Amino acid sequence: MRIQITKNFYLDEFTCKDKSDISVKVFNNILKLATQLQIIRDNAMASITINSAYRSPKYNKKIGGASKSKHMLGKAADITITGMTPDETADFIEDLLADGDIVIGGLGRYNSFTHVDIRKKTARWDERK
Repeated sequence: MRIQITKNFYLDEFTCKDKSDISVKVFNNILKLATQLQIIRDNAMASITINSAYRSPKYNKKIGGASKSKHMLGKAADITITGMTPDETADFIEDLLADGDIVIGGLGRYNSFTHVDIRKKTARWDERK
């Protein structure tokens, strides 16, 4: 049985690909992140695909993730929005931030996805080639 955590998102979309258990703290972070992604989805009026969200420390290391990755806390997701390029997705999210509609601290631009996270401080980076 799938556990629905927002109108359009399910818990299994946020769990680690290695199927590791999540703590209550990570679960609570996932709920906060999913709430922000739901607002983005509602405004975009398009589906969001979560390519990667929570990563256990072991899995994060295995795939070469950053040593202090917000993914390990359940605070980050790498996403695509149907009908938008990753760059358009990042621009769209920046517009929502400027309007005060969402609370996203980290926003990273990549060739095939956009990274979003709910850290407290603003962080922006561009890894496109």
